[in-house]
Amino acid sequence: MEYLEFELPIKELEEQLQKCQIIGEESDVDVTETCKQIEKKLAEAKKDIYKNLTAWQRVQLSRHPDRPYTLDHIKALCGDSFLELHGDRNVKDDKAMIGGLGKIGDQSYMFIGQQKGFNTKTRQYRNFGMSNPEGYRKALRLMKSAEKFGIPVVTLIDTPGAYPGLEAEERGQGEAIARNILEMTRLKVPIITVIIGEGASGGALGIGVGDKVMMLENTWYSVISPESCSSILWRSWEYKEQAAEALKLTAKDMKRMKLVDQIIKEPLGGAHKDREKTFMAVRDAIVKSYEELKNLSPKELMKQRMDKYDEMGVYKD
Repeated sequence: MEYLEFELPIKELEEQLQKCQIIGEESDVDVTETCKQIEKKLAEAKKDIYKNLTAWQRVQLSRHPDRPYTLDHIKALCGDSFLELHGDRNVKDDKAMIGGLGKIGDQSYMFIGQQKGFNTKTRQYRNFGMSNPEGYRKALRLMKSAEKFGIPVVTLIDTPGAYPGLEAEERGQGEAIARNILEMTRLKVPIITVIIGEGASGGALGIGVGDKVMMLENTWYSVISPESCSSILWRSWEYKEQAAEALKLTAKDMKRMKLVDQIIKEPLGGAHKDREKTFMAVRDAIVKSYEELKNLSPKELMKQRMDKYDEMGVYKD
């Protein structure tokens, strides 16, 4: 297991506990009391560290290499019922954007989300979770298919942003994202959005317009990453921690400003510490959200969705 810099005190205590247990197993020395003391210190350290996380520390947790990605969530939610669908019917199949049909219980959903890789080879294959225009057009094609058959849409957001390459711009990256935002506002089926990792810039917004928008506890959602913000304002990445605080990008900040509807609780230490518990929390949130939306007519859905976004922000006439 990998430890982040602020988790090093926890790592030291866990190593001490492991050594203590090994001594107890390999010798006649009674180390029960010592192990209990270390366990107590470990529990207190975890509580102190994880209950007082800074914005930058939550950004780090959202990027943890052991954190479950979109396909992990979909497989846990749907099991063998998930059928992945490919291609935008125009250019190619974007591997950074995945989507398809799956069931939670007896209810079918159209799942769409960004997928990152877990090693060098798969990160390159998935383009680090950064979609090209064809990825957003594939997402829109799947949303329109879901609308045609009355199937609710679930989007899972985890991206450092849309791919900023020259070829992406040549194929209309901005237009593809803008088209998705427009079409999602008037989609006639429920849209449930869950931010499961990074929610950066237009790359997230391209599949982020929803009737219910939820964030896992240790995720972030912002127009720009802390590093990029720091490089623009201070001409250096050294001020990324201050940028993270100033951007108000955590789940608590988003909920307080009424930009998201719900925070999904994570296990102590992050989603990767207890994947099954995380999957169940996400599943329950999706099912509950759909129960609240399923009886609304298409007209009521669209009106409620537009009203929700119209009320965001502070302005004066």
